[in-house]
Amino acid sequence: MTKKQKKNLIRIIVALTLFIIVFIVDKVVVLSTVINDNLGWLLPFFLYLTIYIIIGYDVIIKAFKNIKNGQIFDECFLMLVATIGAFSLAIYRGVNKEEIEGFDEACAVLLFYQIGEFFQNYAVSRSRKSIASLMDIRPDYANVYVGNEVNTVDPESVNLDDIIVVYPGEKVPLDGIVIKGETSLDTKSLTGESKPSIVKINDCVISGTINLTSTIEVKVTKEFYNSTVSKVLELVENASSKKAKTEQFITKFAKYYTPIVVMLALILAIVPSLITGAWNDWIYRSLSFLVVSCPCALVISIPLTFFSGIGIASKKGILIKGSNYLEQFSNAKTFVFDKTGTLTKGNFVITKVYPENKREEILKLAATAEHDLSHPIAKSICNEYKGKFSKDYVMTDLQGLGIVAKKGNDTIYCGNEKLMKKYHIGFEKANENGTIVYVAKNDEYIGTIIINDEIKNESFNLIKYLQSTNTEVLMLTGDNESSAKQIAEELNIKNYKSSLLPQDKYELLTNLISNSKKPVCFVGDGINDAPSLMISDVGISMGGIGSDAAIEASDIVLMQDDLNNIIEAKKISQKTMRIVKENIIFAISVKVIILVLSAFGFANMWIAVFGDVGVTLLAILNSLRLFKYKSKIESKKSK
Repeated sequence: MTKKQKKNLIRIIVALTLFIIVFIVDKVVVLSTVINDNLGWLLPFFLYLTIYIIIGYDVIIKAFKNIKNGQIFDECFLMLVATIGAFSLAIYRGVNKEEIEGFDEACAVLLFYQIGEFFQNYAVSRSRKSIASLMDIRPDYANVYVGNEVNTVDPESVNLDDIIVVYPGEKVPLDGIVIKGETSLDTKSLTGESKPSIVKINDCVISGTINLTSTIEVKVTKEFYNSTVSKVLELVENASSKKAKTEQFITKFAKYYTPIVVMLALILAIVPSLITGAWNDWIYRSLSFLVVSCPCALVISIPLTFFSGIGIASKKGILIKGSNYLEQFSNAKTFVFDKTGTLTKGNFVITKVYPENKREEILKLAATAEHDLSHPIAKSICNEYKGKFSKDYVMTDLQGLGIVAKKGNDTIYCGNEKLMKKYHIGFEKANENGTIVYVAKNDEYIGTIIINDEIKNESFNLIKYLQSTNTEVLMLTGDNESSAKQIAEELNIKNYKSSLLPQDKYELLTNLISNSKKPVCFVGDGINDAPSLMISDVGISMGGIGSDAAIEASDIVLMQDDLNNIIEAKKISQKTMRIVKENIIFAISVKVIILVLSAFGFANMWIAVFGDVGVTLLAILNSLRLFKYKSKIESKKSK
C-alpha cells in the first residue's frame, strides 16, 4: 500500500468513526432539539459539516476545478450538487422547524464514495503489480569496455559490437551474444518462466533478464532503442491506450448520460412541485435521483476489469497490446496456424538423401547455396554437412521457391519443385513425407534431400482444446503437400493448404477475414508471417522473446514458445469479458430500478447511496475475481 493510500485509509477511518458517533447520538438525542429555537439545526449542521469537509474536500476541489475547465458533467459534479442540495434542504427544514433530513445522507454519499475510490485504487495497484516485473526490467546502466577499462554508462550510449560486462545480480542491459563465461539467467520478468536459463559462449542473451550466478561478457547485437527490453516496455506502456469497443461505448455513454440525468433531475424537482406545491418532497426525490444516477460503477469497473485481465496475462508471459485485442480474442472462432516453428519445433533433421551414392555432393552443393541463411531448413543442411565448401557464391533468395547461387559460370539451384519447374530443370519427384529439397547444378538435377520436423507436444493439446470449443482450425504452410498432410493428420486438422507463397497466405487470410462474422486469429513465428499477423483481427506471435518482427507485427506476444499460453490467453480473455458483462448488466439494472423508485418516492437517499457507491463497490470486487484465476497448467506444475 502506498503512502497516499494509507493517508486516504486513515482519513476514511477517522471520518467513518466520527460519522457513526454523530449519527448514533443524533438518532438517540436528536441533535436539532438540543438548542430549543429556530437555530436548533446549527448543531447537527456543524457536526456533519466537519465530517463532510474531512471526507470530501478533495471531491469538492476537483468538482470546482473541472467546472472552471469546462468539464462539468462528471461524478464529482453530481456529488457536489446532490450533497449541497441535501445540506440546503436540511437547513430549510430546520429553519421551518420540520424534521431535519439530509445532513447524514450528504455525508454518507461522500463517505461511501471515498470507500469506493479506495477499493478502486487498491484494485488498480494490484493490477499494476502484475506487470510491475515487466516495468522493472528497464536497465539503469551498462558496464562497457573502453580500452582495457570497464566504465559504467547509460545503456542508450552503448553501440553495436561493444563489449559489455554483466555481473551476478545485474540486469542484462542490451541484447547480445555471450563471448566469455557461463551463467544462469532469470527470464521470469519477460517470459513468466520461473526456471533459470543456462547460457554459455555463442548463446544469445536478451535485455531485461537477470544474471544469477557468474560474470559474463557480451557482444552487443542491438542498440538500446531496438532491444527487446525497449520494445516490451513500449508495448506495455501503450497497451492502455487501445480501448475495447465496450470501453469506448461506456465512455460515450457517460458523456451523454450524465447531462441527460441532470436535466431529468431538474424536471423532477420543478414540474411536480409546481403542480403539487410539495417542494421539499420533490427536491429530496430529485437529489436521490442525482446520487443514484452517477455512472461510477460502469466508468470505473469496466476499464479496471480490462486492465486486470491484461495484468494477469502479462504475469504469465502473455503480452496483450490493448483491451481491444483482449475483447476480440475472447470472441474469436477461427484460428489459422503457420506450421514450421509454430505447430512444429522447427528442429529440422535430414532423414534421407538420394541417390545415396551422391550424398556428399548433394549436401555440399546445398550447404554452399544455403550457408548464409538463418532459416531452420538451411541450418539443418549446414549442420549435416561437415566438410568444406566455397563461400564465394552470390545467393538470390526467391521467396517461396528456394535459393539460386551463382559463381562465374556455375549456378546451384536448391529449393522446391516450383524452383525446378521455373528453370525448366528435369527432376525425379519425391513422394516422401517431410520437406523436400531438390538440388541441381548448371541446369542438371543432382539429387533430393528429405527433411522432417517434429510436432510440439503442446500442439496436440491446443488443437484438441480449440476443436472442443467448436473453433475452426486451419493450417497454412509453404511446405509440400506430403509434409503438410502428415502434420495435419497427426494433429487431426482437417483444413490445410500447402505449397503456399507468403503472398498466397496473405490472400487466403484476407478472404477468410472478409467472409467471417467473428474475429480471425493468425498464429505465426512473427518473422516470415509478419504480413499475415498484421492483417488478422488478432495476430499471435510465437517465441516473441527473440523476434523484433513478432513484437512489431502481432497483437498478442507469447514470450515463451509455448502454445499452451494461447489456451491461457483465451480463458483469461473470456473470463474478463464475462466479468465486464456481469458488471454492466448488474449496474444498469440496479440503477434503473432505484432511479424509478426514487422518482416515485419509494427510495430515500440511503438507498440511492447504495445504488451508486454500493453498486460501484460490488462491481470493483467482482473485477478483483480475476486475480483468483489460476491455470490448470500452473496447478499441474506445482504438483
